[in-house]
Amino acid sequence: MLFSAPTLTTEEHWVLDHVEDLRARLSARTREPRVWVGLLRRASLARAIQGSNSIEGYNASMEDALAAVDDEAPVGARDTTWRATAGYRDVMSYVLQLADDLHFELDATLIRSLHYMLLSYDPSKSPGRWRLGPISVRRDEDGEIVYTGPDADLVPLLVTELVDGLCDEGEPGMVRAAMAHLNLVMIHPFRDGNGRMARVLQSLVLTRQGILGPAFCSIEEYLGRNTPAYYQALADVGAGSWSPGNDARPWLRFCLTAHYRQARTLLRRSEEAERRWDAIDREVRRRGVPERSVPALYNAAQGYRIRNATYRVLVEDVSELVASRDLRVLVEGGLLTPVGERRGRFYLASDQLKRIEVSVRSARSRDADPFAVAQAALRGGTIPPWSDEGTAR
Repeated sequence: MLFSAPTLTTEEHWVLDHVEDLRARLSARTREPRVWVGLLRRASLARAIQGSNSIEGYNASMEDALAAVDDEAPVGARDTTWRATAGYRDVMSYVLQLADDLHFELDATLIRSLHYMLLSYDPSKSPGRWRLGPISVRRDEDGEIVYTGPDADLVPLLVTELVDGLCDEGEPGMVRAAMAHLNLVMIHPFRDGNGRMARVLQSLVLTRQGILGPAFCSIEEYLGRNTPAYYQALADVGAGSWSPGNDARPWLRFCLTAHYRQARTLLRRSEEAERRWDAIDREVRRRGVPERSVPALYNAAQGYRIRNATYRVLVEDVSELVASRDLRVLVEGGLLTPVGERRGRFYLASDQLKRIEVSVRSARSRDADPFAVAQAALRGGTIPPWSDEGTAR
């Protein structure tokens, strides 16, 4: 027996419908092969990697997460944090490959294989193998046990039941993904990495819906930014031990809220991305600097450091020498500011780029509680004017 999805209320159906509408709008905006779409996808994948790992205490910077996505050397992360970041990168890259795989099969072997990819950097954690003994989750603050998983002997059967249930597509994809996450993390089938693996499984179920790629349908960034609420939702349902008869509604509502807010955030970011790109493109043309530099300036405007290697990733088909020359021209043109000397040098946004970014972000609005919006809509009340606008995240 596993945790089962509750019967959806009218409010929950309303939220589901509006998340789908937001995603359809985002899909329409990101369907065209424009350069800023690729940059947005790259940043979204990096945020998912960064967010999920941060929940487990692996706090890589956004620049290191971007370096992992680009398969470049880390900027600041070292040792375990970098290996965990690279491992999550590998798993999410494979999830991307599985998104439209005509021969896709979800089974226990795939789950174990994904876990191996996630933790292969540390053989002591038995990557890809079910745990053989009892397992408990302790609270970091005081070491108190807050959850105890089911007996190890039950793990293979419970995972098989989970996989079989996911093959039944009778429920909405977001509901199936949320319940897959809940059940895997409550089964706790591995010695370590159960939370990360549950989040990967949720993203895999979501991306198989075919609406958006994993970079745009994942809620891992939101979970990383709202970790206390995430843990509380799991605790409310788990109640300390394997209890699959408990009501899963608090968890489902938390996930639907995450999807709603993350979808609005991504839609807002897509609108900002287009404005940012157009504003920088105009500035580049006005100043007569190389037009190929726009992607690098786009990243710098958001506060990211630009190195010679970064420039060559963002601006394809240029040599190290050409990249150095371009960066010098951008400094002379007042669009980048150099920091450091020689090979350790990197570049930051100039005051002009910063002003462009402030202008791009000026239209941001407050966050929304989707169930408050749903209640207002269903009762015929006044719907907050920000209910379908971008969030402040």
